[in-house]
Amino acid sequence: MGAGRSLQLRLLVLLSASLTIVWLAVAVWTWVDARDEVDELMDSHLAQAASILVVQPLDLEDDAVADAPALHKYNARVAFQVFHEGTLVMRSANAGVEPLSDERRGFDTVRHDGESWRVFAARGAESDVQVYVGEQVDSRNDIVLAMLRGMLLPMALALPVLAALLWWAVHRALVPLRTLSHTLGQRAPDALNPVAVPDIPTEMQPLVAELNGLLARIERMVQSERQFTADAAHELRTPIAAIRAQAQVALGAGGDAAQRDLALHTTLAGCDRAAHLVDQLLALARLEAGATAPTKESCDLRALAQQVAADLAPAALARGQDLELDAQGDAGPSVCAPAAWLTMLLRNLVDNALRYSPDGARVLVRVVCTPERVVLEVHDSGPGMASADLKRLGERFFRVLGHSQPGSGLGWSIVRRIADGTGAQVMVQPSALLGGLQVQVEWPSLRK
Repeated sequence: MGAGRSLQLRLLVLLSASLTIVWLAVAVWTWVDARDEVDELMDSHLAQAASILVVQPLDLEDDAVADAPALHKYNARVAFQVFHEGTLVMRSANAGVEPLSDERRGFDTVRHDGESWRVFAARGAESDVQVYVGEQVDSRNDIVLAMLRGMLLPMALALPVLAALLWWAVHRALVPLRTLSHTLGQRAPDALNPVAVPDIPTEMQPLVAELNGLLARIERMVQSERQFTADAAHELRTPIAAIRAQAQVALGAGGDAAQRDLALHTTLAGCDRAAHLVDQLLALARLEAGATAPTKESCDLRALAQQVAADLAPAALARGQDLELDAQGDAGPSVCAPAAWLTMLLRNLVDNALRYSPDGARVLVRVVCTPERVVLEVHDSGPGMASADLKRLGERFFRVLGHSQPGSGLGWSIVRRIADGTGAQVMVQPSALLGGLQVQVEWPSLRK
């Protein structure tokens, strides 16, 4: 089948071809069966005629051969011979003088005057009489063909009618599919509501269900993108306005170098905040683009934690904070997740702990590996969080009030998204070790 052919044409061709093949098989089977029945019937007639000739009294005083009269135009299709002691004494006009067959008893198929004959040979009780009765094979074929014409010709004439009925049936059966195509063609480009097709067949219900599921996922994605764009525009407006205000202060400082330097430093801090916000937005956008981790690589969580702790150590030292790393269990606890994702998760968790803890606070990063699981814990000695605020962790741009530290409010959204994509469980609770906040991320171990 060509790729461009319609489903209706494919079904029509397949059904018509199947019907034709079945019709031809029935015709062949009927021919074979009818031929066997006709052969049995005509052979029985030949045997019956031979038995009559065997018991027929012979006129042995007359040396002339007795020729049977032709009483019907079909006489030419049958022939018989009667021999007495090897001498032909009776025959049909078309039989000739030579024996019709070399056989003495039973059936034989021979060629006579260019025609194929079915011959039955029989002997008399005294074995001095030999009888041959023959019939043209073509006469049997004519009978079978006449039977087939009567049976199969009407069926052959009905094939075009059946093809038309098949076309109508297929056309009617595909109405729901055309209705679905028309419904989809009439929908607006931004229409994401479920597709409704009345009286949909059972075979099409999974297709429509999957289509509606796809539309629902697209709608959620579009809504997420719209919300993301609106939130990003809103959040970016604040640092940009602050940068503009400080730039205006610097312009209006005139000869006051100290005021100008302060405004410029504040402008640079605003630029850093905006850059951090953009980085977080891009990271979250990349995470939102995939439902699960894009690769199945195995990463050493301890090595990644050491790298992140080393990167953030200068910021902690600048505020007099104590950043510790404690790795327990066997070396090299492995997690099935991309290294970039795990690094991003670690950086956000440790950075949040340092950012929202006071100067001189203590932050502890622990990596615990057991045969069943790999656990990352981040403890801090900060003020912790109220239960109401804990419930809102993970909301985009949510920040706890009362903190002077700059932030985008996207770190926890990124953490939650990475945890979902890598099959991890995240728990947040007061820290029993340091009195502040404890964040625990748990993955199944690859060494189970």
